[in-house]
Amino acid sequence: MKEHKARHQLRLGEGRVIVGATFLLIVVAVAVCAPWLAPHDPNEQDLLQILLPPAWLDGGDWAYPLGTDSLGRDVFSRLIYGARVAAIVGTVVPVGTCLVGATIAILSGYLGGIFDKSISRLVDIWMSFPAVVLSLVLMVGLSPGLRNVILATILVDWTRFCRIIRSSVIGLMKLEYISAARIAGASHVGIMTRDLVPGVLPIIITLTSVEIGIAVIVESVLSFVGVSVEPGIPTWGVMIADGLATVFQAPWSLIFSVSAIVLTVLSANMLGDGLRLMLDPRVSERRRIEA
Repeated sequence: MKEHKARHQLRLGEGRVIVGATFLLIVVAVAVCAPWLAPHDPNEQDLLQILLPPAWLDGGDWAYPLGTDSLGRDVFSRLIYGARVAAIVGTVVPVGTCLVGATIAILSGYLGGIFDKSISRLVDIWMSFPAVVLSLVLMVGLSPGLRNVILATILVDWTRFCRIIRSSVIGLMKLEYISAARIAGASHVGIMTRDLVPGVLPIIITLTSVEIGIAVIVESVLSFVGVSVEPGIPTWGVMIADGLATVFQAPWSLIFSVSAIVLTVLSANMLGDGLRLMLDPRVSERRRIEA
C-alpha cells in the first residue's frame, strides 16, 4: 500500500513538473522572441483603431488578434512584450532571494548563539509587514526601474527562505553525521557546503520554484500602481491598470493580462509542488528500497 502510494505521488509530481516547466519555458521563449513574434510595436498608437475586439468577434481585425486598447495599441503585442519583464523578474529574483536567504539561514543555523537569535528576531520583524506593502515602501525610496524592482523584491522575500531553511538546518545539526564530520576535523566551511547544503537542497529547489510566481505577482502589483519599470515599458500590471478604465466597454485587455499572470503563477506553483513531491525524502527512501 505504501509502495503504491509512493509511486502515485512520484507520477503526480512528475506530471506537475512537466506541465509547470513547459508553460514557464513557453513564457521565456515568448519573451526572448518578442521582437519577432509581436505583429506591432507595443507602444504604437492608432487612434482610428481604438477598443477593437479580438479578431474572432464581430468588428475584430486579424491585424490585431487580441484587439486594441483605449489608445489603439495592439493587446497581443503588449502581452508578448510584457512577458519579457515577467521572465526577467521570475528568473533573477528567485535566484537572488535564494542566495541571500539560504546563505544567511545556513550561517544562522550552523553558528547558533547570539547570531542565530539576532537573525531570528530580524526575520520575525521583517515578516510582520505584508510583502507587497513593504515592496511599495521600498520602491517609493528607489527610482522606478527593473533593477530596483528586483532589488526591492529580494530585500522583501529573503526572509521566507531564511525562516524555512534555518529550521531545516537546525534539525540537520542534531544528526550524527554532522558530529562525525566535526570529530573528523572537517572545517566549518566544509561542513556547511558538503553536509548542510545537500541536506536542504530539496527545500531550496522547491522554494525557488514557488518564488517565481511570487516575484511575478509582486512586480505586477508594483507596475499596476506605477512604481515598477520606467514609463513606456509594457508590463502585465500596466495592462491591467489601463484595462480597468475601459473594463465595461472593452474588457479583453484586462482579461488577457490577468490570464497571463494567473497561468504563470499557477505554472510556477505546479512546478514547485511537483518538485516537492518528487524530492520528498520519504518517497526517495521508498524508491531506494524498491530498487
